[in-house]
Order: sequence, then structure tokens, then C-alpha cells
Amino acid sequence: MSETHGKFIWCELMTPDTSAAAKFYCSVVGWTTSEMTVEGMPTYTIFEANGIGVAGLMEFPAELEGKGIPPNWTGYVAVDDVDQSVRDFAANGGSVRRPPADIPSVGRFAVVADPHGAVLCIMTPAPMENPMPELAADAPGNIGWHELYAGNGEEALAFYSKLFGWNRDSDFDMGAMGVYYLFSHNGKQIGGMMTKPENIPMPFWSYYFIVPAIDAAIDRVTSGGGKVVHGPMEVPGGSWIIQAMDPQGAFFCLVAPKR
Repeated sequence: MSETHGKFIWCELMTPDTSAAAKFYCSVVGWTTSEMTVEGMPTYTIFEANGIGVAGLMEFPAELEGKGIPPNWTGYVAVDDVDQSVRDFAANGGSVRRPPADIPSVGRFAVVADPHGAVLCIMTPAPMENPMPELAADAPGNIGWHELYAGNGEEALAFYSKLFGWNRDSDFDMGAMGVYYLFSHNGKQIGGMMTKPENIPMPFWSYYFIVPAIDAAIDRVTSGGGKVVHGPMEVPGGSWIIQAMDPQGAFFCLVAPKR
């Protein structure tokens, strides 16, 4: 595996109202937007922080309507060979939700799910003469944490460790809620996973966007028509988080270094 194999490289929102969603997240997170055009494909909106693209926005696909899939954020993980990774997912109990396909000048991607049904995108980015700049890991507007509510936390960690090369960093005992497994990529802690509570209907990945302060962000969420469903809560290390729903019904999370 290369150093980039297993790295989260993008996050994407599918929503039925892209204009309203862009306005909401630009207010809440502090992003700005730009447009990207790829021949033969609809215009794609880029969320930027300090002029650097960190996430994308697209219309909810018509082919997914009526299938019980809500508007949602989905992460992209870089892999060395999408086609091989698709085979690896299937061979290890996962599934392929969309077979590999090329996005001109961007890369080759596929939509996959782990053995319990949590969905991710995987991508082999197209070669670039000048790599895209990246935000500092703790910069406002960046994706600061990746979290899996798994069908089984320990099994999920073993699965992703095998396919992406992630390492079990440390365990955090949450009492009645079970164990929270922290995982790392190339020695850097990037997320956590746990067995989902029974009241959560299906396993899923969630993403935490960094904001400067959590209380002010809560005000922006509620005034923009969103709803806080959990928090604010202080987490180990001193950061503050909330979990929320945007006005179109997509689940998202925020993390801040202070209240």
C-alpha cells in the first residue's frame, strides 16, 4: 500500500436543494463555494475554506429516490487501485453499490459498503502535475474527524484495517455504550468507530466539520433551519461537538476547540 492508500480525501453532500444547502453550510461552517464543470456531467459545487476545496455538493440522484435513502454526506477514501479494492470489499464480506467508473480529469471511483452496510466511496485520483493544496488538519472548515456507527465496532475495525491499512490506535470505554475504537492512518489519529446503539436503524459514517467555537455555530445551525440532535458535549481532549440535521434532512457533525 502507498502512503495515500486509506486516506480520507473528500466529503460529498447529496441533497435535493443544492442552493439552500450551499447557503446553510456556508453560514454554519464558514465555507465559500466555487463551481466545477466536467464534460458530460452536471455542474458540481465545491465547498472551500481559505480557497482550498474540502468538500462537494451535488443534486440527489433521481435513481436513488424512493429507496429510503435520505440526503447524506459520504466520505471518499483514496485507494491505490479502485478495481482491486472493489474486489477486496466483495471478497471480505462487503458489497459494491456502484461499480468503478471514471470521472474525467478527476479519477476513478466506486461506491462500496462494509459487511454491515455502512457506505463509503473509494477513489484512485487522476495523476496531477501539481498536487492540490491541503488545509492544516485543525483548520476551521476542514473535516476534523471521521466516525462510524458500526454494526459491530470491533469487526468493522478489523475489516477496514485489512482493506485500508488503518491501525487500532486506542480504545475508550464508554460504559453502557460500549467501546469507542480510535483508529489512525500513517500514524495520525483520524477517527473512531463504535457499535451503533439499537435505536440507530442502520450503520453509517458521519463527518465532523471544524468550526472556531461550538455555541456560536449552534446559533447558526438553528437560525438557518437546522436542528441539533445531540450536544453540545465535551469530548476527551477538550474539544466540543454537536450532531445535527440540516434543513434538507442530512446528518452532519461539528467540532470546535472551545465552547
